[in-house]
Amino acid sequence: MSELPQTPSFRLDSKRAVVTGAGSGIGLAAAAALAQAGASVTLVARTASEIEVAAAQIGQGASAAVLDVTDLDAVAGFFAGHEAFDILVNNAGTNRPMPMWEVSEADYDAVLDLNLKSAFFVAQACARQMIAAGRPGSLIHMGSQMGHVGGPNRSLYCASKWALEGMNKAFALDLARHGIRSNTIAPTFIETPLTRPMFEEAAFRDSVLAKIKLGRIGTVEDLMGSLLLLASEASSLMTGTSIIIDGGWTAE
Repeated sequence: MSELPQTPSFRLDSKRAVVTGAGSGIGLAAAAALAQAGASVTLVARTASEIEVAAAQIGQGASAAVLDVTDLDAVAGFFAGHEAFDILVNNAGTNRPMPMWEVSEADYDAVLDLNLKSAFFVAQACARQMIAAGRPGSLIHMGSQMGHVGGPNRSLYCASKWALEGMNKAFALDLARHGIRSNTIAPTFIETPLTRPMFEEAAFRDSVLAKIKLGRIGTVEDLMGSLLLLASEASSLMTGTSIIIDGGWTAE
């Protein structure tokens, strides 16, 4: 009789994780998911009061670090000042919805600098530490369904998230020899403190629900299982791909 296969563990005990944009919404949920699975989590955001409250709320040894990820010198200093992490959730991001003809250079720079440039150099700094320490690890980038399709008033956001998907695939190829995996999670519209006011506009909410085939707006809890999958040994052969959590939006 052959040996019965054993399900790989989703536990993250003894793992060290860092989550950017972790003060609220998706970032806070990501940090909570990792901590609840046993990881030692460092929450990163620009606002001290927000990030400290978030870390205290999670407990379980979670710590807070104030960092503006658009300040690349500060990013380099942050990672140089910490032991290598095992898991990165590259979550900090922004959006400026508007028709493409209204986009200014300042709008372009604000969205692309945070969503793409900062994501690149945060991942680079984290991966360099992993490589130097000889530690395998998992880079998880918060993409979007808008990195797989287009959307009205989303030219900047789509540009950044499509680029993130390509960047992720190249990261996976560069880092595979070091045992470091790179993947994205690509959610549909998720209700958070930031997005909640958008859904109060009935026409917008109805247009979103018409595209989400499962018939509801996403919640941060909808993303937590996939985050644990990508962070853990349960996804040890997954790299250079995207988990699309969109209720069927991109299937049509």
